[in-house]
Amino acid sequence: MKKNVLLILAAFVFGVFVTACDDSSSKDATTGKLKLELTDAPFPTDLVAEANVTINKIEIRKSGESEENPFVLLSEEERTFNLLTLSNGVTANLVDMDIEVGSYDLIRLYVDQAEIVLKDGTKYDLKVPSGAQTGIKIFIDPSVEVAGGLTAELLLDFNVSKSFVVQGNPDTPAGINGFIFKPTIKASNLSTAGRLVGTVFDAEQVGIEGVEVAIIAADTVYTTSFTGENGEYTVLGIDAGTYNVEYAKEGFESALVEGIAITAANQTEQDVTLQAVVEETTDGTEG
Repeated sequence: MKKNVLLILAAFVFGVFVTACDDSSSKDATTGKLKLELTDAPFPTDLVAEANVTINKIEIRKSGESEENPFVLLSEEERTFNLLTLSNGVTANLVDMDIEVGSYDLIRLYVDQAEIVLKDGTKYDLKVPSGAQTGIKIFIDPSVEVAGGLTAELLLDFNVSKSFVVQGNPDTPAGINGFIFKPTIKASNLSTAGRLVGTVFDAEQVGIEGVEVAIIAADTVYTTSFTGENGEYTVLGIDAGTYNVEYAKEGFESALVEGIAITAANQTEQDVTLQAVVEETTDGTEG
């Protein structure tokens, strides 16, 4: 009798173990993890202290769905970001969750508020065009594939200089009349995109701050960034391919590096040295 009880108990335990494994396998086969990060292309003027956006809802669309509403809710948490803190490789996590496996081709980002704060304390509350009602549509090209048990990563690049358009003269606080908010956001599938990093030096091999780094594809500016305090720069979410990169700052001769190869899910390094512009004095000698 005791032997029969032990056999029944063993069979029960084995059945529970098999069921648990089946459930785990089933879950892994039907869901995958999606990570969504936010970054920005820096603002070209040093008069701006903050470029704030408040996001209160994020959705993603499953491609090929015939349902009336093919969107999946990713977040309804209200969060405010100063986009100027998200540059040179710094990102903020928006979403990290399991969703149904499949192909996803569109993000809807609901922006409730937008604000610019100048370094002198002046604030500009900006009108958000349809972002709070219908969401800002951001296409994902190529689509991101969420596979069972794996992690897919997307990067939203919020181009601040194109999104916050200065009205007036941006060289002085008194010359700025306001800003127009025209959100320009690019979604990068990090499985098909790489990053470019490096440092821009002067002739003495000291890093130069504020150099514009322009990534150029087929004679068109793909994206831009600016070097940090020590001349370093990081540009995320560049689609795999070959690009020309131009480095420019007032007071220095521009440099163009051609044929820089960006590899998917990898990092390419490119350092550059800029020569200072030598000005001639009125008597023809170099100053």
